[in-house]
Amino acid sequence: VLGAFGAPAAKHEKWQPHPIQGWAPNFIPLVAEKGLDGKVHDEVKLVGGDAGIQTALELAKKEGIFCGISGGATVATALEVCRSAPKGSVVLAMVPDTAERYLSTPLFAGVAAEMSEEE
Repeated sequence: VLGAFGAPAAKHEKWQPHPIQGWAPNFIPLVAEKGLDGKVHDEVKLVGGDAGIQTALELAKKEGIFCGISGGATVATALEVCRSAPKGSVVLAMVPDTAERYLSTPLFAGVAAEMSEEE
């Protein structure tokens, strides 16, 4: 049941809190809805918040890409697609995000606020 501006009027009983900001129960952004309705996708893949956090942290450490949890989830899913894609395939994963706004979220829960003597 949708209320004003397409926002959910009631919570779905199966919805559980998750760390990927911007996605809420029973809410599909208009751009995603148009893409789904237009069948411009090959498939829809589900990814958990833990995979998003882990991949975002790996992107920061290994590639210098500072992104949020949804960006990490996007890349985690793209890597999954790459593992089964035919040789020579091109897989695009867009990460139009920065992790700057997520410094106080679970994404950085294990990162100390202050530098150590060694650092």
